Formats: sequence, structure tokens, C-alpha cells
Amino acid sequence: MTDQTKHEVANSTEGPIQAASTLEIPVEAKGRVSSLAMVLPYLKIYRKRVALAVVALTAAAATTLAVPMAVRRMIDYGFDPDNNTLIDQYFTMLVVLVGFLAAASAARYYFVSWLGERVVSDIRRDVFAHVMHLHAAFFDGAKSGEIVSRLTADTTQIKSVVGSSISIALRNLALFFGAVVMMVITSPKLSLLVLVAIPLVVLPMVAFGRSVRRRSRAAQDTLADATAYAAEAIGAVRTLQNFTAEKRATARFAAAVDEAFDAARAAVGARAALTAFAIFMAFASVIAVLWYGSLDMLSGQITPGSLSQFVLYSVFAAASLGALSQVWGEVAQAAGAAERLGELLAIDPVIAAPANPVTLDKVTGAVSFQDVSFIYPGAPDAPILHSVTIDVAPGETVALVGPSGAGKSTLFSLLTRAYDTTGGKITLDGTDIRKLVPQDLRRHLSIVPQETVIFGASIAENIGVGNPQAGRDAIISAAKAARADEFISKMAGGYDAVVGERGITLSGGQRQRIAIARAILKDAPVLLLDEATSSLDAESETLVQHALEQLMKGRTTLVIAHRLATILKADRILVMDGGRIVESGTHSSLQKQGGLYARLAELQFQDRSAAE
Repeated sequence: MTDQTKHEVANSTEGPIQAASTLEIPVEAKGRVSSLAMVLPYLKIYRKRVALAVVALTAAAATTLAVPMAVRRMIDYGFDPDNNTLIDQYFTMLVVLVGFLAAASAARYYFVSWLGERVVSDIRRDVFAHVMHLHAAFFDGAKSGEIVSRLTADTTQIKSVVGSSISIALRNLALFFGAVVMMVITSPKLSLLVLVAIPLVVLPMVAFGRSVRRRSRAAQDTLADATAYAAEAIGAVRTLQNFTAEKRATARFAAAVDEAFDAARAAVGARAALTAFAIFMAFASVIAVLWYGSLDMLSGQITPGSLSQFVLYSVFAAASLGALSQVWGEVAQAAGAAERLGELLAIDPVIAAPANPVTLDKVTGAVSFQDVSFIYPGAPDAPILHSVTIDVAPGETVALVGPSGAGKSTLFSLLTRAYDTTGGKITLDGTDIRKLVPQDLRRHLSIVPQETVIFGASIAENIGVGNPQAGRDAIISAAKAARADEFISKMAGGYDAVVGERGITLSGGQRQRIAIARAILKDAPVLLLDEATSSLDAESETLVQHALEQLMKGRTTLVIAHRLATILKADRILVMDGGRIVESGTHSSLQKQGGLYARLAELQFQDRSAAE
């Protein structure tokens, strides 16, 4: 999909929300059917299919409108005892019409259903791709379950409209207006009775429709909340079980589901009332026409065939209005779904590529934090970093230590542009990283995070995240370097073994070694280690530390560590406290200073000696 089309989609909903840590929109913007305009750019891509669907729809509607005319001629002229062949001809003609109607209806169903499936697949792809490029601050406030609900339940609502309801609506509109025209041609006098009833049906439909849209949106929002909580609870099921909180979690989800049910019930009730009213008014007018027309037929003002034709057309018109009332409710639900998807597409990533990005062909790994300050979005009273300046030479290993909350991991987040600095700048090889395309910047960085993420896929696929183009031999080599091959080879399936969601079947140390293998496989010039050995036992830590030392050679390395024994060989150690660099030096020089580092080292090494 082109950038222009994405722009059209993102701006087709009214009242786009701001890029904040919430998915709510202004109340006055909710429930507008115009939100479905987001579908139009997608339909434009498949103009030929749309045209074929319209042709099939028109043919089916025209054939349906021709049936009453055949019935009229059969009643008025076919039942002639002197010419038995006429009735055979008329019934044969009816069979031909029905056959053509069946073929046209089948073609309409196929093309429209194809469009529904294709368009929704495109929407899901583009919404997911858009979400993948959103900034970290968005995910700080958004719930993953809520986003998944929009990608699944909301897109399904749109599919039902694009793949069915719109076709039904257009077909019934064509039948309605066609039937009205034929009614006027057949009997202008009787047509007045039906036309007078139309406003009595349409106006309440509009009023009811607003209520349906409002209630449908509320139902979708409450269901999304329930889905979000379910995703969160299932992801943390072991924690809930360990704290015997299953009943509380079940009760909370049940309450959320009941709330969603109440909202859905209100929406269904509004739709049911709308449908009942429309059908009653429409067919009541048909009954009135039939009664009045029978009097005209008895007085000779209209033939039996013409009355039958008129009644059939009035039934078509009434049935079309009844069907439109039902479709209107579905359109209202889809409008709410389209609006919710439009909200996601309308959020502009804060971390985006500049208009004229700079390209770094070969990176030596010089990293510089120049007077960097940072405040997390939404927390203006809690600054994290205060004018931090760090210069790291190519190939140098710099360790960051200090108490929790000192701002060490935040430096990594700023270097990878999960966030942008609120003051100062960060450079890579002398170039401000904000002048680089974020994806290009991150290609030069390899990180082993403190909280390792493992996907519910094979071991090889998990390691291959570091370099999707790498072959099996490269993956195995990286695993061996990270000392992960020893446990992988013992697993049933080896590198093809599929681990559970979030790697739940692996130990913490095993997950950490897979993360290290990813970093080794990526082979980037700048290496970021955030407590890279924190989950390893003493033996594994020693093995992996040797692997990391080999990996760090020739690379610029920034290491965050609470266990000071792992950074004794660092070229330089920076001590952070309260978002500032308070000490700098080597292990021995910092110990001599008698400051914060010396106190931390004394506590850790004393505890280690006591344990031994």
C-alpha cells in the first residue's frame, strides 16, 4: 500500500486523536458512519473487482424487478383455455429469469465476499505495520489486548459490512427505488398510499440508527477491555496461580464480560426495535394497498394481473426497507469498528525518519551523549537524566553502574531511540542520531536486554531475530559462542524445538543465552549489554562472560551491571546516581576514591566472600 493511501486512510476518520498514552477519542466524534470512509482507499485498489460486483448486483436487481411483469402478463394473458401454449411459454420465461437471477446473485456474492476478505486482510496488515512503528510512549499507556481486539474483532465487523452488508444495502436500495418507479408506472393512485408511508418508516430509522451506533461503540469498547484483561491474565497465569489469585482473576474477567454483554444487549435491543418498527410499517402499507387495490379491481379500474404486479412491487419495496433497517444496524457497528481502527492509524509516530535522513555507510562505533536530559512523557515532575555527558571511543568498553532508578537503562532507550532526549543530543560517529532513519540506526546497535523476550517459535527462529538472513550454520555458530548449544542440542527437536509463549519452557539462564546468541548473530559495531548475565548461575556466567569478552573485542560496548564482578575489565566505569554521572574511572581508581562505587564494591565483595 502506498504512503499516499495510508495517509488517506489515517485521515478519513473525523477527530483524529493525539499521539498520547490513551486510545480514547473525543465523545462528539464517536459513532459517525463517515468513519467507514477509511475503507474507500482500499476499495480503490481493486476497482475491477468492485466494478464486477456492481454489474452483478445491478443484473440481479434488474432481474428481480422483471419477475412481477412476467407474473402480470401470465395472469392477464396466460390463462387462456383457447391457447394452452402461452402458459407454458410464460412459465418457461420465469424459469429463465430465475436462472439468470441465481447466476447474477452467485457472482455478486463471490465478488463482494472476495472484496471483504481482501480489504480486511489489507487493513489488518497496515494497522499492524503502523502499530509496529509507533513510539515507546504509546505502548507505555496502551494495552496489548486492546490493540489485538482492534486487529481482530473490529476488522471482522468491517468484513461483514464490506463483504456482505454493503452489497445487501445496495441491492435493496436498487430494488426499493426500482420497485417504487414500477409502482408509479403500474398505478399512480395506489402508489400514493405507499409513498406517504415511506417517511413514517425512514425517519424513525435514522433516529434509531444513532442509538444503535452509540450502543454498538460502547459494546465494542467494553469487549476490548475484557479482551485486554484476559490477555494480561493469561500472560501472567503462573503468577496468579502462585498467589492463589485464580478466583479473583476469574471474577474480574467475568465482571468485564458481563459488562460487555450488557452493552451488547443494549445494542441488540436497539437494533431489534428498529427492525420491528421498519418491518411493521412497511408491510402494514402493503396490506393497506392490497385492500384498497382489491376494491379497484372489483370496480374494474385495474386488472388482476396489474394488481398482482403492483402488490409484488410493494412487497419488494417493503422487504427492501426491512432489510435496510437490519443492514443499517450492521453498518452502525462497523462504523464504530472503523473509527477505532482509524484512531490507531491516525496516531503519528513521535520517533520517525527525518525529511532528509543521513546515511552512515560504515560505522566505527563512536558514541557520544552530549548534555543529555530526559523526562518521561506524562511525568514532567520526575526528570530521569540531568545534563549527562559521555564520550565513548570506538572499541572502548564503558560500564554503567549505580543504584536502581539512576537512569542507566534510560540511556540505552535514548541511544536506540525508543524515546528522544528532552535536552542535549546523542551522536553516532559524530552524526546526531535524530538525523538517521530509526531502523538504520538500530541496525548498527546490538542489545542484550535485562528482560529477554522469547517468541513462541523455534529456537532457530528466536536466535535468527538477530539477523533474518542468516543461515542455519551461522545460527548454530552464534549459539555455540553464547554457550547455548549445549542445552539446545539436548532438547527434543534441537534448533527446531518450539518453545512456549514468551519462552516459558526455558529457564531464565537459557533465555538469556539465546538473547546473547541473537546479539552475536547480529554482529553490530555497537554492543549494549543490560545486565546480560543477570539470570545465569555462577558456572554459566563464567562461560558466557568469556563469550562476551570475545564478542566485545573490536566493538564499542556499553555495559549496565549491578554485579560489579562482571565489569572489572572495563576500560572505564561510570557511576550514576539520581540521573547524573557522579564518578568515573577504573575499578581500582574508583575504589581508592572511597565514594559510591567503593561502598557498592565493598558490600558486594564482602557478601560474596561470606557466601564462599
